[in-house]
Amino acid sequence: MKLTKMSHACVRLEKDGRTLVLDPGAFSEHDAALDAEAILVTHEHLDHFDEKRLRTALEADPAVEVWTLRSVAEKISAAFPGRVHTVGHGDTFTAAGFDVQVHGELHAVIHPDIPRITNVGYLVDGGRVFHPGDALTVPDRAVETLMLPVMAPWSKISEVIDYVREVKPQRAYDIHDALLTDLARPIYDNQIGALGGAEHLRLAPGESTAL
Repeated sequence: MKLTKMSHACVRLEKDGRTLVLDPGAFSEHDAALDAEAILVTHEHLDHFDEKRLRTALEADPAVEVWTLRSVAEKISAAFPGRVHTVGHGDTFTAAGFDVQVHGELHAVIHPDIPRITNVGYLVDGGRVFHPGDALTVPDRAVETLMLPVMAPWSKISEVIDYVREVKPQRAYDIHDALLTDLARPIYDNQIGALGGAEHLRLAPGESTAL
C-alpha cells in the first residue's frame, strides 16, 4: 500500500492500481480528490469537506463514489444519485478495493458552548491505516498506521500523546497540521516521539511512503 500525505488532513492510499482519498478539504490541494476511485469524508467541517472539490471529482469521473456521514451526504447526494453512500459507526464496506470499517460518532469537544457535530473515523484493510477525522476515537482492533491529528483547536499535546498511547499503533503519521508552524514542529516531534510509545513520523504534503 502506498500512502501519500496531502496538505492538512487529506490522505491518498493506493493499492493494486486503485486510489482511495480521505478528507479532501479546503486546506488541501485543489486536485487532491481527482483521479481517485473512492472518496471518504469524516465530517462536514471545511478543512475536511470541500463541496466544490468533491463535486469536481464526481463530475470528472462518473465512476467515482463517496462514503460519508449523513450531514455531508445530504449536501451532494441529490446531484449524484447512487454514488454517495451514507455510513455510520459499525458499518463496513469496500471502496476502491479497500476494506473499510467505520468507527466513532461525534466530533471532539471544541468548547462546551459549541454543539458537537457527527464525525466518523475509517479503519482501512483490517487496521493497516486508521484516520479518525476530528476525534480521538480508539478502534476495537489493532492499528498499524495511525493518522494522528497532531494539532487542532480542540486538542492539546497531552491529549495527542495519550491518544497514541491508547491506540498503540506501530507508527503514527501527522495529519491535521496546517495550523502547526515550522517553529513548533520540533516541540511536537520531541514530545510525541518520546512519550507516545510509537514511532512518530511526518510526511511533507505530496510525499509518499510504502506501508
